[in-house]
Amino acid sequence: MPRKTLATFRVSSLSILDAAGKVDPNLDPKLPAKTLQQMYSLMVLARVFDDKAIALQRQGRIGTYAPVKGQEACQVPSALQLTKGDWLFPAFREAAATIAFGIPPERLLQYWGGDEQGSKCAADKNLFPVSIPVGSHMLHAVGASWAAKLRKEKAIALTYFGDGATSEGDFHEAMNFAGVFKTPTIFLCQNNQWAISVPRERQTAAASLAQKAIAYGIPGMQVDGNDMLAVYVATKEAIARARAGEGPTLIECFTYRIGDHTTSDDATRYRTNKEVASWKKKDPIDRVRTYLSANNMWDENQEKQLQLNTAAQLDKIVQAYETFPKPKINDMFDYLYAQPTQELVQQKQELTS
Repeated sequence: MPRKTLATFRVSSLSILDAAGKVDPNLDPKLPAKTLQQMYSLMVLARVFDDKAIALQRQGRIGTYAPVKGQEACQVPSALQLTKGDWLFPAFREAAATIAFGIPPERLLQYWGGDEQGSKCAADKNLFPVSIPVGSHMLHAVGASWAAKLRKEKAIALTYFGDGATSEGDFHEAMNFAGVFKTPTIFLCQNNQWAISVPRERQTAAASLAQKAIAYGIPGMQVDGNDMLAVYVATKEAIARARAGEGPTLIECFTYRIGDHTTSDDATRYRTNKEVASWKKKDPIDRVRTYLSANNMWDENQEKQLQLNTAAQLDKIVQAYETFPKPKINDMFDYLYAQPTQELVQQKQELTS
């Protein structure tokens, strides 16, 4: 029986700044030196913050923490492009994105220290709390962006998630709704190759995660997630589409989680040292520093000063965190719902009486 082709599809891949710090001149967005230096400085801050947070957890000064090391280039160039009124929906590994969005880092430590007050942010920042359930926050992002569209606002929603989240029903529901109603949502998948101990090839038989957008009538593309410039360009294009009323975009950032899944994990049980070492050679921060230096936009004195300033800044961040009042037992009830359920009221009475 003769068959008719209904449609054909293709998925693009973008890489601009390679592991050696060299740029494809045909794709170089030629960003101002000030913008490049800002992104680089924020990536360094996120890396130092990450190291400090792990040390604090090992010392018992915060609780379980999810390291972001290796994924800074996925988060800083994307979150930094959000403007007033936009929404950010993080999962649990978005320290770099949250910092780039303008949230005081001490608030992140407060959250990981077990205090829900750390989820508070300034009135002009539309940041949702950390989402521990895998994938559920994508639906919230779609809802917020749909509301913005109905109100005829230009606000967009940017949501981050990992490769493991694409196996959740929430992902597909969110993508389908966003595609049908053309919501101004940017789905940024950080494909860091491992969903805890499950490798990416066990998540899907698809050649890429970006191509999952096709089923929902959404543009999807894969970018080198360790390439700051590629992520910047891809996000800029997605933001422009969303603000123009052209709907959502799925961006797959192909990257790697250098550290453990969380401080409760031991990645050596399921990953080889050789694999990790190969990805360390593709470090997103190293390649940006090489690129800036080669183009006379950065030198050794600037690097030394940045490291000193960042270390001093982290000391102040930790001091600020440890001066916050300790959370009270009532907080676990008072900040759960606007109106507590009868069961919560009873539980609170039992614990506080």
